[in-house]
Amino acid sequence: MKVPSIFDQLAQLTAAVGATLDDAAREKVIVALHKAANSLETPENTIHRYGHMNLQTASVKIGFDLGIFKLLAASEGGLTVDEVSQKTGADTELTNRILRFLASIDAVDEIGKDRYAANHVTKNLTEKMVEAGLSHYFLTASPQYQGLPAYLKKTNYKTPIDEVNTCFQDVWNRPNAYALFTDHPENLTAFNDYMALRRKPDLTWLSVYPVAEEAKDSQSDPDRPVFVNIGGGVGHQCAQFKEKYPDLAGRVILQDMPHSIAKALPTPGVENMVHDIFQPQPIKGAKFYHMRGVLHNHPPHKVRKLLEHIKSVMAPDSVLLVDEMVLPETGVSYDVASLDMTMMGVFASLERTEAQWRDTFRDVGLELVRTYTYMPLMYESVMDVRLPKVA
Repeated sequence: MKVPSIFDQLAQLTAAVGATLDDAAREKVIVALHKAANSLETPENTIHRYGHMNLQTASVKIGFDLGIFKLLAASEGGLTVDEVSQKTGADTELTNRILRFLASIDAVDEIGKDRYAANHVTKNLTEKMVEAGLSHYFLTASPQYQGLPAYLKKTNYKTPIDEVNTCFQDVWNRPNAYALFTDHPENLTAFNDYMALRRKPDLTWLSVYPVAEEAKDSQSDPDRPVFVNIGGGVGHQCAQFKEKYPDLAGRVILQDMPHSIAKALPTPGVENMVHDIFQPQPIKGAKFYHMRGVLHNHPPHKVRKLLEHIKSVMAPDSVLLVDEMVLPETGVSYDVASLDMTMMGVFASLERTEAQWRDTFRDVGLELVRTYTYMPLMYESVMDVRLPKVA
């Protein structure tokens, strides 16, 4: 039976309108199309779709290692198998089999016998961020995913709460990810490159939070800390804060472990301070304490300890800015649900809904005042958390 022409029309339509959609609309279209495709599956289709997912990632990693995607993207009319083989140095028969599989998963286009060309996905795969991200997932995360069923079975399917007894330790035989990265610099490079490249500098909490308005009553004392970035890495948040508010009075302080502070950005006006976030907070009475993506790296008991240290030094008008994902109660996206499962397997931690965040803060005597979302597609938000008002 001939495939109805409506599907050809649908392919043309999505290609035509794709460039005009914003991120949220594009995501809805992608989800709808996947659901439609999955609804047509036979049991055999479902086996192969799930069963070969690891093979897909492995084959893409081979494509990265050989430079196949960049070669095809740079060739206007495509390349033959022989040409790809000559340029990469790979055996011709092996090259043919690799390209054939990549074409079957739409990573490249087969445009004739033994001839392949770049498509939209191929061009995505030439992006540095995409290569770094997929390399990170293949090298570091995939082995953990393989070990997750056995780990959960061993623990009688209890939610992990101990950061030193997770699936990660079972798979890698290392105390934590930091020890793994020390032993495997290729894994660390992929992770660092992915984290650096995936951030969009124009989409930050500073685009939605009213810093100047909230800080105006704290400007009478120029020696008071105005912004303390806890666990801030090399200082990107401090640099962005100083760039947007150069005239705001008060000390701007970056805190992290020695290896990060040693590589801190040379931002004028930023004080770099070595500090273990699980030790008492040395900076008292700051206007803003800020953490980005810190709490989701730790299990609940460590989150509680960290929050208690901050609460103990907050002034009545201090604001704790918690920059994290705030999940909806229903319909969580595949990307974020995947991240939640990944964090569980590595750190015995989790991504939270607003209600879960509210409970987390309430348990240590803090109050979530308001949530400001700045990247809706990934639910990235900054939460304004304060000491409860005294009646």
